[in-house]
Amino acid sequence: MNQKYPHYGTEMVCQEQILTFPPQHQDRQPGIESKMVPLPIWDNPHYKGSGKLEGKIALVTGGDSGIGRAAAVAFAKEGADVAIAYLYERSDAMVTKKAIEQHGQRCLLLETDLRVKANCEEVVRRTLAAFGKLDVLVNNHGVQFPQDSIADISEEQLYKTYQTNILSYFYLVQAALPSLKPGASIINTTSVTAYKGNKDLVDYSSTKGAVVSFTRSLALQLVDKGIRVNAVAPGPVWTPLIVSSYDAETVKTFGTESAMKRAGQPYELAPAYVFLASELCSSFVTGEVLHVNGGQMVTT
Repeated sequence: MNQKYPHYGTEMVCQEQILTFPPQHQDRQPGIESKMVPLPIWDNPHYKGSGKLEGKIALVTGGDSGIGRAAAVAFAKEGADVAIAYLYERSDAMVTKKAIEQHGQRCLLLETDLRVKANCEEVVRRTLAAFGKLDVLVNNHGVQFPQDSIADISEEQLYKTYQTNILSYFYLVQAALPSLKPGASIINTTSVTAYKGNKDLVDYSSTKGAVVSFTRSLALQLVDKGIRVNAVAPGPVWTPLIVSSYDAETVKTFGTESAMKRAGQPYELAPAYVFLASELCSSFVTGEVLHVNGGQMVTT
């Protein structure tokens, strides 16, 4: 164990927050969590489930690591079985699966490229085949490629960012909608950049703005069906996407721009997803965005 960064796996020391990180970079997105130093804190051992999602089935994209893993494990603590869709990070996905099963719930791993509509349809089909129903859909996967100038954003990068960050959300909802019953919940992951912008993430920020509008419009369309649609807007959070997006020097001070002067940890986002997933907690909430960003004030 690295003595300077003792926050591994399910360990959490609330009194000691990590303010800066050792320089590091991974060459492939979305990145591998097990290679990060320190490892993100994805589980709060003090969080005890109370049956908020008892008997529910959730599909969490990008659930192999980061915020997706934290949400998936919290869902399991609340009594849900979980399907996890991910791109290639099989070793990380196995860690998530083990954690979910340790809480007595079932976990289905689905390795695929969600930029392809047919793959989104297959993910939903396999989830239904395994569990018989779908109650909660969490669209959480994403990519980002910082560029100093809009002139440097290639056509290939633009398509990849939009296909991953918003078009696949459409595909997944279209595939899932026939199976969603009254009381179901759709949760989309947007970003603080949708509200504040980011000069180095013009394409990424614009997709996250699209996710906000998608969430609000879809909520209005589905409200009469009894299906709630909401979003979570994270601020800077220590996930594999960070070390695979930025150079090593930028990673060192990641998150220090927040009012709390630090990056968030994935476990700090999980209760927001539980709240929005649970009809017991948020039956009168739809079309909303929950901001979990360390004190960055935004206009909603």
